[in-house]
Formats: sequence, structure tokens, C-alpha cells
Amino acid sequence: MQQVTPLTDREFVQFQRFLHEAAGISLSDAKKPLVSGRLAKRLHHLQFDSYSSYFQLIASGQAPEETQIAIDLLTTNETYFFRESRHFEHLRSVLKERKQGAATFRVWSAACSTGEEPYSIAMVLADLLQPQSWEVVASDISSRVLDTARSGHYPMVRAGHVPPDYLRRFCLKGIDAEEGTLLVSRMLRECVEFAQINLNAPRLPMLGKFDVIFLRNVLIYFDGETKRRVLQRVLECLRPGGYLYIGHSESLHDMGLSLRVVAPAIYRKE
Repeated sequence: MQQVTPLTDREFVQFQRFLHEAAGISLSDAKKPLVSGRLAKRLHHLQFDSYSSYFQLIASGQAPEETQIAIDLLTTNETYFFRESRHFEHLRSVLKERKQGAATFRVWSAACSTGEEPYSIAMVLADLLQPQSWEVVASDISSRVLDTARSGHYPMVRAGHVPPDYLRRFCLKGIDAEEGTLLVSRMLRECVEFAQINLNAPRLPMLGKFDVIFLRNVLIYFDGETKRRVLQRVLECLRPGGYLYIGHSESLHDMGLSLRVVAPAIYRKE
């Protein structure tokens, strides 16, 4: 196997700029080992001996598929079902207060990664609302994680926080060769619409209005100005009185947005 020259500081800066321009994501200097590790296999696969050669390829515009692979590798984050349970408890309370015959209840999982978040949302909606009275839209910048999300097939260890009743109703337990895994039921998979969306694009697709938007654990990767622009675009899709959920390690302090704090990491649009 061809030896790859270690990632230099200069090369790392190039990848920092590349990811910021492509996705609005700011990589701290502490992420240098992550960049080196995640891209190393691609360099070996393409038989490149340096990170600068690989950077020239993805920055040239001549290999859009490889550029997407690089974005996928540098933006993928580990997740699991029912992460940050208080958000789902709040969502249940919102649904229980909903009036009979109200308009279709719509939720957007705006940085859905491998899909555990939108399927968790869908389980709650399917539990408390009538069929055809709700919709879940899930999006991510990474095409690779969206492929996993659409499949609905996961290691069982990701399901440690799924209520036992939901596991029985909405998931199939793998047997034989699939032992140790679960498959989200077809019914639930067909109720979630997945789309590749770059939140940092100048304009978002026409998604309509949502009652709840999950924008969790993604704002932390944006600098202040990018975060403000992303939030303004996303909030245009939230109905007045709708709720925005962000990650518990994130903050909207001094953003000047028309939001009211309801609980930690939960905001209501004025």
C-alpha cells in the first residue's frame, strides 16, 4: 500500500476552508486528527500519496462525486434513537394539547444524520396522532448518511433509549445473519420523507411550513454569522407559535431572533 505523507498544517487549513465554503461548517484546529483519519482511506483508495493531491481533486470541480464523498466523511456524526429525551417529552405534550381536526402536523428534522432522530419523531407522532394527519421531513447535507437513513437498518445498541412498547410496535428485531440489528417498520419508513439539503445554501427548497423543527447538534459547527443566516432561513419554515429544538450544548443568546425560550434548548416562534 502506498505511503501517505502526514497531513500538514497548511493542508489542514485548505480543508477547513473547503468545508466552510461547501457547508458553512467551521472546523476547529483540534479537528486535524479527525480530518486526517477520515480522509486517509480515500487517499489509499485513489492511490494518492499526499493530502494536497486529494484536495486539488475535490477543489477542482472535475470530480463532483468525490467532492460529495469528502463532505460526507467530514460532516457525519454519531447519533442514536431518542437522543435528548426532554425534547420528545415536550413534543408529546404539544401533541396532546392539539385540537381534533387540526391541520396536518408537520415536523422537520433538519440535520437528521443517519435517521434515528426522524424515526424517533415518527414513532411519537404515530403513537399519538391519527394516520395521514402528520408528516415528517428529514434532511442532511450528506448523501451517504441519507442512504443509511432510508434503509432504516441499525445496530441494536442505537436503540437503548427506545421505549419497549415502541420497539415492539415500530421495529423488527434481526435474526440469524441480522442478529444484533433492528429494522424500522415499513409503515414508519414510508411516513418519513428524506432529502439532501445544505442548510448553508443561499436558498432552501420549498418545504412549506412546519409546526416543529429539530435543528440539533449542528449549529455548534457554524461560526456566528453563518449560524445567524442558517437560523433565519430555517425559521422562515416555522409557523408562528411553532417550536424549535436545538442541541443542549448550543445557544441562541444575542441572536436577535423572534423566539421565546420555553425550556432549555426549546424555543417558540413569536
